[in-house]
Amino acid sequence: MYQYNDFDTAFLTERNAQFRAQVERRINGSLTEDEFKPLRLMNGVYLQLHAYMLRVAIPYGTLNSAQMDMLAHLAAKYDKGYGHFTTRQNIQYNWPKLRDIPDMLDDLGTVGMHAIQTSGNTIRNVTADHFAGAAADEVADPRPYAELLRQWSTDHPEFQFLPRKFKIAVTGAEADRAVIRAHDIGLQLVEQDGEIGFKVIVGGGLGRTPMIGKVLRDFLPMADLLPYCEAIVSIYNRLGRRDNKYKARIKITVHENGIETIRDQVETRFAQIRPTFTGVDQTLLADIKAQFAVPDFAEKSEAPFTAAYDADPVFRSWADTNLTAHKAPGYAIMSISIKKHGDTPGDATAEQMRAMAELARTYGHDELRISHEQNVILPHVHRADLPALHATLKAHGLATSNIGLISDIIACPGMDYCALATARSIPVAQQIATRFDELKLEHDIGELKIKISGCINACGHHHVGHIGILGLDRAGVENYQITLGGDHTETAAVGERAGPGFAYDEIVTAIERLIAAYLDLRNSPDERFIDAYRRLGLAPFKAALYPAVNAGGKADAA
Repeated sequence: MYQYNDFDTAFLTERNAQFRAQVERRINGSLTEDEFKPLRLMNGVYLQLHAYMLRVAIPYGTLNSAQMDMLAHLAAKYDKGYGHFTTRQNIQYNWPKLRDIPDMLDDLGTVGMHAIQTSGNTIRNVTADHFAGAAADEVADPRPYAELLRQWSTDHPEFQFLPRKFKIAVTGAEADRAVIRAHDIGLQLVEQDGEIGFKVIVGGGLGRTPMIGKVLRDFLPMADLLPYCEAIVSIYNRLGRRDNKYKARIKITVHENGIETIRDQVETRFAQIRPTFTGVDQTLLADIKAQFAVPDFAEKSEAPFTAAYDADPVFRSWADTNLTAHKAPGYAIMSISIKKHGDTPGDATAEQMRAMAELARTYGHDELRISHEQNVILPHVHRADLPALHATLKAHGLATSNIGLISDIIACPGMDYCALATARSIPVAQQIATRFDELKLEHDIGELKIKISGCINACGHHHVGHIGILGLDRAGVENYQITLGGDHTETAAVGERAGPGFAYDEIVTAIERLIAAYLDLRNSPDERFIDAYRRLGLAPFKAALYPAVNAGGKADAA
């Protein structure tokens, strides 16, 4: 993984000192909150319902054990003993004191981490496939390109005050594990005539106007990555609306101008600026690639894994659910669920973070990943070591066997923390997970993506959930809308609203009716919920959600 050089370290030191002075001016009253707001947002500091919140960048979701230990240290020393992993592969601390935040940033700097551009109308943390560098199906590791984009976009003088925030995601495989079609720019590594390049997708995004991105280029040569991305953001910076923040994202720019117009303008701008890129970026990329060398994989007998798998049904269930094929013989990608039934999705305690760091040091070639689905991954684990790993995970409450199942729910912080939220997300996720654990149905249900947002901003990605839940305020009462048929993968789709919303005390029962209908309607246990929905359409699921209407009654209005 990328290691900071002297320039990076000096840059962070200066930036943190600058922010420390700004914090002191806010505390002594020299700056009002309105004056302080743009300064704190440039450094990842929000003002939430109850306290300031610090969002720390985990670029493309990759970190080592020392960095995970530092995240645990911040949680224990400056917060309430835990952190919250987000859908942008970041971590949030919800309870720091403002005066402590500069110390937190200095501590992060000692392990090559920061909070720059995790907020504000700028290019945010670049995200990537959480299995990058390990997945058996990838064309190439996308992380070096994500790192190149990170360095290019950090403090880019032209792009610090864009019309709205701007998000880039990169994947190295056809199977989309990075939600690239719901990003402002989505990049997929592809091979054409023996050359590696990029499919470029633009104009995706969720929020109050969800849209699936459109292909801007089927193949972009690798050497053109930075100038082409710069051309895209330049055109957006010029055309993007600043008169209405709800219409300021690039998805609206693409929609209002049309993809052909955007393509023509991007290609014209690209032709103008391409000669100014003299190859320095490719020299830098070569240096970055060298830091993402494949680990020195070990050769061991898989007998310990086989013995545990045959003898221990709990281990077998976990292995079947939480392991993914690795490109190296004898290895597996191990997903650690941060979704224990009844817990807050994405929350990890300082003690759990330290445990995961130690496992990465001991068994995982010192690498960890954070997924956009709010889980933690050890990407390189030999199968021989998995029984010992599983035992340690159990001891720390991290061995839940539910990756990809109904209780592996994405949920934003909702009204428990967020000043923008209009309804609670966390309790709904907890109740759904607990209910289906009680019913002992989730393994029978199989793969199912539930995503929950506490407001229209869609931080919980509800639009692209197989089942999406959106919490809204209806005359001071929480009301939960359900969308069906969303998909965040290479077959991306925005879900369809099922009908009127449900009260807080009705939503779990409604989901239970929906799942019962799916189990009755599916062709076989191998037919996933999303496949059954695509085969049958909305009607039978809507009938299950609103039985009174189906029986001739009248549903309550949302």
